[in-house]
Amino acid sequence: MEGRTAVAIDGVDGSGKTTFADELAPILAGEGRTVTRASIDAFHNPRSIRYRRGKSDPEGFFLDSYNYADLRHFLLDPFRAGADVVDVARYDHAADVSVSRPTTVDPSAILLIDGIFLHRDELRCFWDFSIFLSVPFPVSYERMACRDGSPSDPLAPQNRRYYEGQRIYLRRCQPDKRATVVIDNSVIDAPVVLTGTADAT
Repeated sequence: MEGRTAVAIDGVDGSGKTTFADELAPILAGEGRTVTRASIDAFHNPRSIRYRRGKSDPEGFFLDSYNYADLRHFLLDPFRAGADVVDVARYDHAADVSVSRPTTVDPSAILLIDGIFLHRDELRCFWDFSIFLSVPFPVSYERMACRDGSPSDPLAPQNRRYYEGQRIYLRRCQPDKRATVVIDNSVIDAPVVLTGTADAT
């Protein structure tokens, strides 16, 4: 395949998106293409925008977490237009400060980006190929509990913003139907390509 290709790895929090993308990158590079790695997490909105509806508001998590205008302006549009340099990071959400990470891109590069909400209406047109990792919430929250120390129960009050926010996304955008491929990543070392649609709820 010639020219640039944009590949999205989508899934709920804890579905294994970053690990999957990191393991996929060298496989794609082995086919003779350079890979530009990116993550939606480098395009957060400032804290003042993310929490303007309240820190526990699920709708705010779905609507206000990310700066999609910056994602397009600094990464997706330049990548599509053939720019020699794109910016793969614009915000450090932990420090709540703007950043910049210019990256040189080859003419036939693959952009491999991971993150939640990548099959939203305003993003789905950018992907030449996309993967949705299907993982039940009890499994994904158990993983996050081990990783972050968060409650393992999806229904815990501390998880309301994120659990309900992602359920909004699954209902409104149906990423399992929009993705090119759906993969059951419930067993992270043994992903399975699904022939039908995924049920991540």
